[in-house]
Amino acid sequence: MEYKEFIVENDLNEIRLDVYLSGKLQDKSRSFIQGLIEEGKVLVNNLSKKSNYKVKVNDKVKVVIPEPVSLDIEPENIPLDIMYEDSDVIVINKPQGMVVHPAPGINKGTLVNALMNHCTDLSGINGVTRPGIVHRIDKDTSGVLVVAKNDYAHNKLSQQLKDHSMRRIYIALVEGVIKREEGTIDAPLGRHPIERIKIAVVKDGRRAVTHYKVIERYKNNTLIECRLETGRTHQIRVHMSHIGHPLVGDPVYGYKKQRFNLNGQMLHARVLGFIHPTTGEYLEFTAEIPNYFEKVLNIFRNELK
Repeated sequence: MEYKEFIVENDLNEIRLDVYLSGKLQDKSRSFIQGLIEEGKVLVNNLSKKSNYKVKVNDKVKVVIPEPVSLDIEPENIPLDIMYEDSDVIVINKPQGMVVHPAPGINKGTLVNALMNHCTDLSGINGVTRPGIVHRIDKDTSGVLVVAKNDYAHNKLSQQLKDHSMRRIYIALVEGVIKREEGTIDAPLGRHPIERIKIAVVKDGRRAVTHYKVIERYKNNTLIECRLETGRTHQIRVHMSHIGHPLVGDPVYGYKKQRFNLNGQMLHARVLGFIHPTTGEYLEFTAEIPNYFEKVLNIFRNELK
């Protein structure tokens, strides 16, 4: 068990309890924190409160964080597209369809299973279920991500995520023709108030900022570049849907009727740049657009001829 204790500061008065703790426990997801609150593992002035409780100045917030449940994770000989590797980090070009880390009901075929077969030295900061995982991308999103091989590297990379200095650029194919050349979506994200498996733009959510720029326009679609300032769950997918341009192929936030029989949203993590945790050198990696993505783009390009 791990115990945390906080006293609410003046500048955080009257915000939701789960939002307050999300700022204090930045390595934990909002849903994880809400689960702790529901299970009575969070006390405010020694009393249980709900997630929507508005904290007050000088409230004493105590949190009990249970040990991660150990899953039976087997190393698997799954091919990896390794873009770079040294004693501190490993950079992977993840294919569409691969889950990043095990979860209840999913303990095979993940990136973690493959990594455990490839190397034995992975950071233990995120527990036994997510060794080395600093950040993640959705199962059906392809592209580049970095994994930490030790706790020092993990902390250094996590800090870059926290202060938004890690460079992350995605390529997305969206529905409709975007008229503006570029724009910024600054809209807070949190759990959908009714459909809890979804993320939505909500008033009391965590700040989320996506910068986008048009690359190509087609008859009824647009190819864009998205630069993440923050990295919330499903951020690009929800933000683009919010402004009326959901991602092509998105089974959750996109159109019900899809033109193509795709395996998920057309979203690719193309560029990742970060300061190497040991050398201090800036490294940047580019994962080219995968074939399935390029095929759809070529269909749209041919329709313009």
